[in-house]
Amino acid sequence: MKHLVEVEPATETAGPAYRNARAKDGLLQPPPGLHSCWDIFRTAVEKYPNNPMLGRRSVVDGKAGEYTWVTYKEVYDVVMKLAASISKSGINQGECCGIYGANCPEWIISMEACNALGVCCVPLYDSLGAGAVEFIICHAEIQVVFVEEKKIAELLKTCHATSKYLKTIISFGGVTNDHKEEAKNHGLSIFSWEEFLITGGSHQVDLPEKKRSDICTIMYTSGTTGDPKGVMLSNESLLVNVVGPDSVLQYIGEVFDQDDVYLSYLPLAHVFDRMFEEVFIYHGSKIGFWRGDVKLLVDDIAALKPTVFCAVPRVLDRIYSGLTAKISTGGILKKTLFNIAYKMKLDSMRKGVKHEKAAPFFDKLVFNKVKERLGGRLRVILSGGAPLAVPVEEFLRVVTCAYVVQGYGLTETCAGSIVSIPNEFSMVGTVGPPVQHVDVRLESVPEMGYDALSSIPRGEICIRGSVLFSGYYKRDDLAQEVMIDGWFHTGDVGEWQPDGSLKVIDRKKNIFKLSQGEYVAVENLENVYSVLQEIDSIWVYGNSFESYLVAVVNPNQQVLEHWAEQNGITGSFAELCKNSRAKEHILSELTKIAKEKKLKGFEFIKTIHLDPLPFDIERNLITPTYKKKRPQMLKYYQEEIDALYKGLK
Repeated sequence: MKHLVEVEPATETAGPAYRNARAKDGLLQPPPGLHSCWDIFRTAVEKYPNNPMLGRRSVVDGKAGEYTWVTYKEVYDVVMKLAASISKSGINQGECCGIYGANCPEWIISMEACNALGVCCVPLYDSLGAGAVEFIICHAEIQVVFVEEKKIAELLKTCHATSKYLKTIISFGGVTNDHKEEAKNHGLSIFSWEEFLITGGSHQVDLPEKKRSDICTIMYTSGTTGDPKGVMLSNESLLVNVVGPDSVLQYIGEVFDQDDVYLSYLPLAHVFDRMFEEVFIYHGSKIGFWRGDVKLLVDDIAALKPTVFCAVPRVLDRIYSGLTAKISTGGILKKTLFNIAYKMKLDSMRKGVKHEKAAPFFDKLVFNKVKERLGGRLRVILSGGAPLAVPVEEFLRVVTCAYVVQGYGLTETCAGSIVSIPNEFSMVGTVGPPVQHVDVRLESVPEMGYDALSSIPRGEICIRGSVLFSGYYKRDDLAQEVMIDGWFHTGDVGEWQPDGSLKVIDRKKNIFKLSQGEYVAVENLENVYSVLQEIDSIWVYGNSFESYLVAVVNPNQQVLEHWAEQNGITGSFAELCKNSRAKEHILSELTKIAKEKKLKGFEFIKTIHLDPLPFDIERNLITPTYKKKRPQMLKYYQEEIDALYKGLK
């Protein structure tokens, strides 16, 4: 495998440990002289004081203008004022401060003030489900929260439970008299952004010494069951990762630098975006913020003219659909020209020709228009969070004239640990080789038929390196389940390709991701839906290429036949299972229970197939203890699943 080097031999249950061939003499280390995330920002201010750092679009009379910028030095001055105010409010090094809201300059400024003081930054976000914000504030014992103005009311709703810990709320903007009144009733202080900035007065902060082993941030992620888990990330994890992206670009003789422009729209509460913003701060680059509306995203891209665009597949699918729709509505001449250009460039790239040399004439004549729609300066598109469909990846590689790469990582690995090599078309559909700061191996999963020692090695992806998390906050028991002998067990199943790239092919546990990046704990959902008297058993299915859940249901014969009789529908049980009204009835009951149990939108089942035959051992669908054999169920019902998704489109 040309891009890998073996560092440890195989064992009885695991394949060899590999690392990137370029790291054969040792894994990447943090930049010399940097000991904390504060040092990333501090040194950037020293090197690039007058570089524009944070930008936003001003909106006047509903119309968005150009981006306006504040420099690294200007941001630093506000950060120091904010740090003085936080320090005066009584929060100490190592304690937790929450940040709640959409990406904006104030988010980054609040984060940097926490970094300056060695205060642990804890993002709060409500997509983890009802009660998550309340849970995180109490679990992390958060005393101070910075909050987007429109989230203040949401935050105040938690005060019946959180006021034991929460003492101070600071708005990114203003506060209303009603907010002040309600905060006062809970014994809280609440400030507008400007009010809080002056509370530090002329207080000079002596910034504490910070170590690489200190916890810099706690990021809460959804667990398979129960409450969110607080993933503790140290300064070292983030520092090592800062140099990772450059090592990927070095394959093509490029690096990130101060001329790069990054669009901040993926949630800063997730490690994917947080990590990349640190990378661009380290390089003295520009970070421009979107307006918060996905429908206006392409307009923000055109105005900002980013050079780097990070995305989850759902966003890239939307861009792909928008571009293909525009092409298909063009005139016959334009369409024919596009198709000829596309085929010629794709064929060349498949033969190994680099994208910039594959069809330079058509790049200028045809694909330049697509490039201009995306700002005209885009050089790297990085997809992460879930697998990107091969047709979408191929299309973007051809038409954007940019390097399109896929990455793989988790919060626990501090984002991207495995990333495809730019301009290597053979890596389409894979996540590439390990980045130069980790070792990776596959462990056999015999119960699913995956053998890490076979000629095509398949198994659970395990990662080792100093980028790994420092544990789950207050949950050592959970950390011990996934950290074994220094290896983090991801729960994802991978397959090594002959060139040393990795393909993610399955999920070990009964939890999977939908295309928008949301995790679904499928066993929990099946337990919720199984309480219905209308059904005997249910198998819920989804995957990373689809945004909805579908299900195969064994209806209860007695209940269904009784319903049919009442509704004037005749036929055998098998015929009833094919009846569209019967399907609609059972689906409406599933929707009703989902609403009753306050399930999240993506946990609702969109369409179903009714099977009159119960899931059985004879068809190899369940174990003797009635546990579902999910891979076998998918194999058995593949045609029905395909038809269900086709019917939704």
